[in-house]
Amino acid sequence: MKTLLTGIAELITNDPSLGDGSPLGIIRRAALLIENGHVVWVGATADAPDADERFDVGGRAVVPGFVDSHTHLVFAGDRSAEIAARMAGERYTGGGIMTTVAATRAASAEELRALARARTREMTASGTTTIEAKSGYGLTVTDEARILRISGEFTSETTFLGAHAVPPEFAGNRAGYIRLVTGDMLRACAPLARWIDVFCDEGAFTGDEAREVLRAGIAAGLVPRLHGNQLGHGPGVRLAVELGAASVDHCTYLTDEDVAALAGSDTVATLLPTADRGTLSPYPDARRLIDAGVTVALATDCNPGTSPVTSMPVVIALAVRETGMTPSEALHAATAGGARALRRADVGRLSPGARADLVVLDAPSHVHLADSAGSPMVSELWRHGRRRV
Repeated sequence: MKTLLTGIAELITNDPSLGDGSPLGIIRRAALLIENGHVVWVGATADAPDADERFDVGGRAVVPGFVDSHTHLVFAGDRSAEIAARMAGERYTGGGIMTTVAATRAASAEELRALARARTREMTASGTTTIEAKSGYGLTVTDEARILRISGEFTSETTFLGAHAVPPEFAGNRAGYIRLVTGDMLRACAPLARWIDVFCDEGAFTGDEAREVLRAGIAAGLVPRLHGNQLGHGPGVRLAVELGAASVDHCTYLTDEDVAALAGSDTVATLLPTADRGTLSPYPDARRLIDAGVTVALATDCNPGTSPVTSMPVVIALAVRETGMTPSEALHAATAGGARALRRADVGRLSPGARADLVVLDAPSHVHLADSAGSPMVSELWRHGRRRV
């Protein structure tokens, strides 16, 4: 079955060899052909091939489905009191993680599954077609594995984050917890994950502790990624580059040496501006990173304490407003950048060979994403070549 989408005012391919030659590869007055769940042709409507069925999108823009490469999808509980305190001026330190750990441990698997399903539906309604999901709210062998099993029901991009925080039962015994994470917990969780992550920052795990955890994960066949440089300057970025991590996430506090290290590597800098908003932190300087040649991604960091956000359009709008990105750069970061952060070549673009994951915007241009400020922007969504919304 061949399906042709026509009436596209602006098609974002993210292939600079197409269309206007920009990084977005924009084709105007375009059409797109889908077969067997993949894009097989793009071009001008006047040149469109025959198809078994046709859909006219009515002069709207079509963009790749958003790739949300940093989420904490599976959790229970409420941290509204913490959020209110922070809005009143209390500094974020990461300590609220344990509130979520307690609630998540107490929740049943079905409760966690239902909560994750609801969040996934919100993400899909906002145009997200690929998500990453971390553990990190269990911090026991059984609970971390349970979170990863549930996460795997919603995405193949699952991340073991046992080194999210040191749980209360290991207070005063950090070394013992590291041994658990790199031993029994890793053995239970590695078969359920693709990635391994560590929160390497002030008040979290040190550079040496993070290196030990990530090296153990690499030895177990997992690919490293890292939370780093969110709360202050530290070793996270350079450790990520040293170990060949796919991505280092947050990147709020960077030295010139950090930026140079990223620019000389394949590690993506994933920015999480809704988390910076939620912690009343400075916003990362995306302009500095992009001008240095660093690959930048955007993601929601969906979590209960600092970024209870499921909408990538909200992230795009905030990134344009606060981090120095243009609308085109922010869209690229939310699609192709996210795909790079997950080392995926099949998503984040709409050129021949890509998976047919796409969003029809209720607007004639992608630029409207920059001023949507949370307004509904998705007219319809296609995933694996099937119309979903």
